[in-house]
Amino acid sequence: MMQNLPHEPEFEQAYKELASTLENSTLFQKYPEYRKALQVVSVPERVVQFRVVWEDDKNQIQINRGYRVQFNSALGPYKGGLRFHPSVNLSILKFLGFEQIFKNALTGLNMGGGKGGSDFDPKGKSDGEIRRFCVSFMTELCKHIGADTDVPAGDIGVTGREVGFMFGTYKKIRNQWQGVLTGKGGSWGGSLIRPEATGYGVVYYVEHMIQHVSGGKESFKGKRVAISGSGNVAQYAALKVIELGGSVISLSDSQGALVLNGEEGSFTPEEINTIAAIKVDRKQISELVNEAAFASKFKYIPGARPWTNIVGRIDVALPSATQNEVSGDEAKALIAAGCKFLAEGSNMGSTQNAIDVFEAHREANSGAAAIWYAPGKAANAGGVAVSGLEMAQNSARVNWSAEEVDSRLKGIMKDCFENGLHTAKEYVTPKEGVLPSLVAGSNIAGFTKVVEAMKDHGDWW
Repeated sequence: MMQNLPHEPEFEQAYKELASTLENSTLFQKYPEYRKALQVVSVPERVVQFRVVWEDDKNQIQINRGYRVQFNSALGPYKGGLRFHPSVNLSILKFLGFEQIFKNALTGLNMGGGKGGSDFDPKGKSDGEIRRFCVSFMTELCKHIGADTDVPAGDIGVTGREVGFMFGTYKKIRNQWQGVLTGKGGSWGGSLIRPEATGYGVVYYVEHMIQHVSGGKESFKGKRVAISGSGNVAQYAALKVIELGGSVISLSDSQGALVLNGEEGSFTPEEINTIAAIKVDRKQISELVNEAAFASKFKYIPGARPWTNIVGRIDVALPSATQNEVSGDEAKALIAAGCKFLAEGSNMGSTQNAIDVFEAHREANSGAAAIWYAPGKAANAGGVAVSGLEMAQNSARVNWSAEEVDSRLKGIMKDCFENGLHTAKEYVTPKEGVLPSLVAGSNIAGFTKVVEAMKDHGDWW
């Protein structure tokens, strides 16, 4: 571990996860100088922290903390979302920014890594309160960002509404219309497929996993897919799974899980759209248990995640809510339920104990018998990839069709998968018949690309 690191548990976890896979590969044997590069890349280039003062509907002054962690710009402008949630602190944003560096590198686009946000809670706030908060937040943040410097996007608690308020504030203060935020409205610089991109992307990634293991003989058709979360990522992953012939057997939110009553059936697109509608109103999925159609088909488990509450087998698991949402015991339960593929739609969705369980099972079994784990920095790169495509469209003052953006997204997710797969084969030789480690391959591929650019810039030598 790095020396003199403050107690930042989420960031420490992200750092150790990366460092351990580098240590357990042949990378440092071939390139011992990369140990120094790891020390350098693990320190943010800049951390901006500021107060956000705003007025609520009762004319009372409220104060929140705002942050922007500009972690690494070796490959391009800092790029990463803004999160508005009471849990936001510097440790969480450093972990997210650190992961973002290597995720962005895996997309092949020219983007550095960063993350930001505030401990402001949008839930229960009026549109007026959210607008006044966003104006105050951007009044300070606008001093530190720009289309060629740092391009934030949305994240938890930051939807198109918040992006619009912040973009308008930036434009007024700076007197510039530029692609300084992504996730913009479609009529004023946004990209088609952006809301869907992370969810679609994780499904496209898993498609390649399934095809690799089956030799091209299988797809999502007939697969039972457990998904956590009910935000954009979970919603669009679920819709894409259904489109490809799979069955979605769970969704959840911070208050509990909604799972199928039996071993047959699936959420329908209409049911997912109903959940999406209540989430727009910032309500909980528990409210659906009062509706007869939902109550007869689903079981709601308060305070639970779906992984240990599903009836029957699980073929694919897509944690798509927040960090550390799969524990070691839940990882064992997923394996016992027959799960063969787990890909993170959320950032650092699995605890280190869970990753250890997945990796041990993969190493101890032949390909078709093992669970294959894909880390978020590869599997959920679709969102930031389309953010990068939005930046490209803004720079050229053009708008691509949904088909073109989706085609580019599919190509990027294929490259993410193949890059991690081939890099793992190069640096972590598996036993005969054992699947390569996608977590090791993705970590090494992203890390080496970033630190080589840093070396060329003279940031370490």
